Amino acid sequence: MNLTLRVLLRRADGYHELESLVAFADCGDRLSFTPGDRLALTLGGATAMQAGNGTDNLVLKAARELATRLPAVTLGAFHLEKNLPVAAGLGGGSADAAAALRLIARANRLAPDHPQLYEAARATGADVPVCLDPRPRLMRGIGEKLSEPLVLPPLSAVLVNPGVALATKSVFAGWSPGNATAPFDLAAVAKLESADQLLGILKNEQNDLERPAIMLQPVIAEVLTTLRAFAGCQIARMSGSGATCFGLFSTAAEAETAAKILRAKNPNWWVQACVLGSGA
Repeated sequence: MNLTLRVLLRRADGYHELESLVAFADCGDRLSFTPGDRLALTLGGATAMQAGNGTDNLVLKAARELATRLPAVTLGAFHLEKNLPVAAGLGGGSADAAAALRLIARANRLAPDHPQLYEAARATGADVPVCLDPRPRLMRGIGEKLSEPLVLPPLSAVLVNPGVALATKSVFAGWSPGNATAPFDLAAVAKLESADQLLGILKNEQNDLERPAIMLQPVIAEVLTTLRAFAGCQIARMSGSGATCFGLFSTAAEAETAAKILRAKNPNWWVQACVLGSGA
């Protein structure tokens, strides 16, 4: 997920240059793989219905992209336990695709840094490369330029999706350039010693897509206001192109309490307490 997201410019080809600090949560979808002669995908889990019939799932796209580059690779059957909301700005589909590439690589004894894995990841989606080795990084370009892995202090968080989906293209279409800002201080992040130091840096950052996303789905502003009202919430921000928002809390107990209250008061919202950090 995106702890920060700056949109730097709109390119002539329609893509946008980004700068984003990406971290990984200890919750998410689960993907299993059985090597075989036929590529297949079955779906289960709490949000499987949102993911459609699976024919255009990024898991299958990633597998096909790799097979195009390595025709001798053995594919097989995947089962995706879908727990994250779809089209939510959490990078769930990208993480699923990256997991598929890792599982195929393991079954075929490909090195984790095999160049064809990264080529297939880039061809599958802009956010897939950063998920191949799920450790915090600063992501630039359209997602293809990655910093070395970062060691971030664990952050207690609550993720909230108000039950609305946002098309990434529509959110980006509503973005307009703002005032120029200084580049993200990657050197400062690399020297972090505590969660408080990280929170201090994050408080000076933002998500440039929040405003256009709120214009499309005003309930996002309600989610952010609600999160900010909880005791211990240090930062509330939208992730990616939305509509999922996150609150960063001082302690895990405060995050769990907030999640419990949110579920009770908003039964139609997807709410998950978690820890953000190095990923799984």
